[in-house]
Amino acid sequence: MDPAGFSAALGSAVRSRRAALSLSQADVADLAGVSERFVRFVEQGKTTVQLEQLLAVLGTLGLELDVSTAANVSTAGPISTAGPISTAGPAQ
Repeated sequence: MDPAGFSAALGSAVRSRRAALSLSQADVADLAGVSERFVRFVEQGKTTVQLEQLLAVLGTLGLELDVSTAANVSTAGPISTAGPISTAGPAQ
């Protein structure tokens, strides 16, 4: 799924859940500890929201993100074999 499609679907789910709970955007913002503007951005499908704040909004509404393997991706091994990434500093 492309970022815009994902964000739109997420925004729709958040808006629907909020409405089902009879909460305003301001209510959700207060309960989640975020700004009302942030809640509005999520519901509008903005693609560049902060993960920590998003998780707070989702938790407030009793929602969660679920990550799963795409149907067209093999689970037999890694997608890329570019090699390990080292976090060590430069060799001396």
